[in-house]
Amino acid sequence: MKKIEGFESEKIIVLPAYQLEQIVAHPLNRMLYLTDIGFYPRARYHYRERPNGCDTYILIYCAEGEGRVSIGGVLHVLKERQLIVIPARTPHSYWTETEHPWTIYWFHFKGEQAEGYSALLKGGAGPLTLGSQDSEKFIALFHQCYDLLSGSAHSASHQVYAMQTAAYAISSLGMIPEREDEDRKKQYIETAIHLMNMKLEESLTLDEIAQYTQISRQHLNHLFKTSVGFAPVDYYLRLKMRRASQLLDLTPMSIKEICHTLGFKDPYYFSRLFRKIIGLSPTDYRNKLKG
Repeated sequence: MKKIEGFESEKIIVLPAYQLEQIVAHPLNRMLYLTDIGFYPRARYHYRERPNGCDTYILIYCAEGEGRVSIGGVLHVLKERQLIVIPARTPHSYWTETEHPWTIYWFHFKGEQAEGYSALLKGGAGPLTLGSQDSEKFIALFHQCYDLLSGSAHSASHQVYAMQTAAYAISSLGMIPEREDEDRKKQYIETAIHLMNMKLEESLTLDEIAQYTQISRQHLNHLFKTSVGFAPVDYYLRLKMRRASQLLDLTPMSIKEICHTLGFKDPYYFSRLFRKIIGLSPTDYRNKLKG
């Protein structure tokens, strides 16, 4: 069986030509605007085929179940929490699995910058997987667009709000690869800092830190300088001096004892380094009133 539309509890809005003319007439909507928007829950036997494509870009987000999307003859599996964009004027078809029918949120969009928005989501290249937070955010923005268009589609301000919300939804999803890259960088840095804190009473080399984080020395150095502002070993020394400050504040340990406790052999070098980083000699720091 093949079924194009008509699903229990579905939601769908197809904006008529006169409303699209109103929407496009507003300069804020020309960059990107929706033409159709819908929600198909558990859409068993859902099927759509357009051998010649259509003049809009199509975004499909699968919240549950599974389906297939063919774009220009290339078949993609669309699974739970995955999103795909079908480029305009591209032959395509899509359908759901009968055993696990998909629940999809979808909309068609056009505009002067529609191609650029499509590229943010790898339009035509395959599915983009969303995390739980991104999924919840997209669904909330989808409902916001739908409610704006279903309630007051004739209102120019509501039209602008709906289209700007759709643009924001696409833009925020387009940042997922960058956020994932930032998360990986953050994880490397946090792993390195964890090692430094464990080894404050010892001495670490750049090679040892890089080996622990499992990236190259050059990459680790670059990550620290761009994200933290210091090279890894410089940051490690600052952690040591912060610990030295705490020991000076909270214990009666001598400067020599603190020096050896933190893995330094030469008290004079320790004192010079402390002054360079903290701005005071260890003695002056201890004598300074605090609080």
